[in-house]
Amino acid sequence: MRLATWNVNSLGARLERVETWLAEVEPDVLCMQETKLADGAFPALTFSALGYESIHHGQGRWNGVAILSRVGLDAPAVGFAPGDRIPRDEARIVSATCGGARVASVYVPNGRSPEHEQYDFKLEWLEALHAHLDSACQPDADVVVCGDFNVAPDDRDVYDPAKFTGSTHVTPAERAAVAKLVDWGLVDVFRQHHSEAGLYSWWDYRAGDFHQHRGLRIDLVLASRSLAERAVWSLVDRNARKGKPTPSDHAPVVVEFEDRP
Repeated sequence: MRLATWNVNSLGARLERVETWLAEVEPDVLCMQETKLADGAFPALTFSALGYESIHHGQGRWNGVAILSRVGLDAPAVGFAPGDRIPRDEARIVSATCGGARVASVYVPNGRSPEHEQYDFKLEWLEALHAHLDSACQPDADVVVCGDFNVAPDDRDVYDPAKFTGSTHVTPAERAAVAKLVDWGLVDVFRQHHSEAGLYSWWDYRAGDFHQHRGLRIDLVLASRSLAERAVWSLVDRNARKGKPTPSDHAPVVVEFEDRP
């Protein structure tokens, strides 16, 4: 199963790019974030014509998450278990069983700054994600939680750690919240294959950051050990961050999993 996660930064603006990328890369599952569409505007028929079932959870101008799958899409759900709880009515998590794995596409709140009330919401949201795993999943099952976490797990994931001192995305509390998900039984699959620093998935549009290689790795694929053991390769598709019309400020992260023997 080839799985990818991609913050598309407005599906309405990037649909043609997404269609082209699907045809080129042929993922079995694509998790998207920041679609910025209401559910009624989501192009499900377009993706169906490409062979993908889909589920979308959106609210219009902000947020929005989706899963596309050509290996089945069973037991779709939005929000946190139990009870499909949706904190602050923000569309930030959608789940489904695809190819036998329970897959969640997540868009973690940005946090803005450690002094902002959104930072507290970010930490609360990450704690709710951990509770969701406890309620809805088992660590020894095939589970994937992927998406835009808005957290760089360690200093290797930041182009200049000193410049981010005191900023969101790198604070000890945020990193501890992601580490707690790993402790639950998940593995940062990209890091299984790439231990070096300087590999990023997001670059600010300003000041030529992409071309100057000033980025962050904040888009993660966290998989249970049973799946992580079957991950044969992973990459950040930098080509999807290039060209015209203006691309998303994020690049897709792709992981290939072998089937169970």
